[in-house]
Amino acid sequence: MLTSLLAINASQPAAQHSSELEQLLRGVAAGDRESLAELYSRTRAAVYGLALSYLKNGQDAQDITQDTFVRVWEKAGQYRSQGKPLSWLLAIARNLALMKLRSAQRTDLLAEDEWLLVPAQDSPLTAEDRHLLDLAVNALADDERRVVMLHAVAGLKHREIASLLEMPLATVLSKYHRALKKMKQRLKGDEAQ
Repeated sequence: MLTSLLAINASQPAAQHSSELEQLLRGVAAGDRESLAELYSRTRAAVYGLALSYLKNGQDAQDITQDTFVRVWEKAGQYRSQGKPLSWLLAIARNLALMKLRSAQRTDLLAEDEWLLVPAQDSPLTAEDRHLLDLAVNALADDERRVVMLHAVAGLKHREIASLLEMPLATVLSKYHRALKKMKQRLKGDEAQ
C-alpha cells in the first residue's frame, strides 16, 4: 500500500516535471491565470500534504494551501530558477504553516477523515487504503510524518527534504527509515486484528 503511494509521483521524470513547473511559474509571473490553475492542479496535493503534516487539521491545511497559491500569484516574479520549483512552493507553504502554528499554538490530533481531503486524482489508493494509511501515519512523530509526506506525496528526494526542513541528510534518512518501520508495524498490527 505504501509503495502505491510512493509510486504516484514516480510516473513522470523529475527533470521534465521541474521544467514544466518552471514554465508555469513564468506564466504566473506574467499574470496568466491558466498557468496558475495548472500549477495548482499539479502541485496542490503536495502543498496540502505538507500543510497537513504541520497543522494536523484538514481545514487549516486547506486554508494554507489556498494562501500558498495566493502568495505564489503575488510573488512568482521573484522565483529564481536556482532550485526546484516545487521546493520553492513547499517552502512558502511551510513558512505559512509555521506562522499559523505560532499564532494558534495548535496541537490537535489528525482527524481520521483528514486524509480523505487529499486530492485522490490519479491515486491508486481506495478510501479504505487511505484510512489504514492514515492510522499508520498518525503513529509517527511530527518530524517523521513531515519527511514521509514530503517524500511520498510531494515526491521530493531526501536531499531536497533535508534542505527544506533544514536538517542534515543523515537525519532525514534516519527519520524516513524509522517512520517506514513504524508504519509497517502498525499496518501489520491492523491486518492481524
